[in-house]
Amino acid sequence: MIAVLALAGIVGPILGAVVAAVHSLLRSDHSLVALPISALATGPSGWVQDVNFVITGLLVLAYPIRLHLEVRQTQWGVVGPALLVLSAIGLVLAGLFPAVDASGAFSNEQVGHTVASFMFFLGAGIGFIVMSRRLAGAPYWGNLAPYTLATGIAIVVLFFAFGALAEEPGAPLHPWMGLFQWVMVVLWFTCTIILALRLLRVTRATDAPR
Repeated sequence: MIAVLALAGIVGPILGAVVAAVHSLLRSDHSLVALPISALATGPSGWVQDVNFVITGLLVLAYPIRLHLEVRQTQWGVVGPALLVLSAIGLVLAGLFPAVDASGAFSNEQVGHTVASFMFFLGAGIGFIVMSRRLAGAPYWGNLAPYTLATGIAIVVLFFAFGALAEEPGAPLHPWMGLFQWVMVVLWFTCTIILALRLLRVTRATDAPR
């Protein structure tokens, strides 16, 4: 079961990224550079991305639970893993409240999707920052603390920069908003995979016969 939880943190991000990239390449109305990933949830094949969000979120939701149990316990130590779980829930909600076309009226779906985006990116970024403090003093994990901290800070900074510089039409980086978002996603997915790989390695090391 421990190995399954760790593998879920590896498979989830890879599956989510591959499905989104392939889906985009198969659609003539979507650009990985110019449009956000959530735009894939519109149109006749939008259900593919909705399902992708939900499955990826459910898979990624599992590994922070084991990460919390594996890494040394500290006061308020549950906050980091809890934020990572919140981030995964945000991804699930992105599938349940898909984005609508830019011309669509303000709706509950748009509100839900906006909330999901905040949960996903800020949950991941702040979660990594908080989690890095636990990793710093834990056997087998200390060398990943600076990387996890740097990734968390980068995601938070890029998230607010995205809102200011790329999200709205007319913003300086709006023509590259898709690429901007992919940078954040790749940072999040890569750190998730690395932590899950270490979790799998530590699990095997502690379970090995002595």
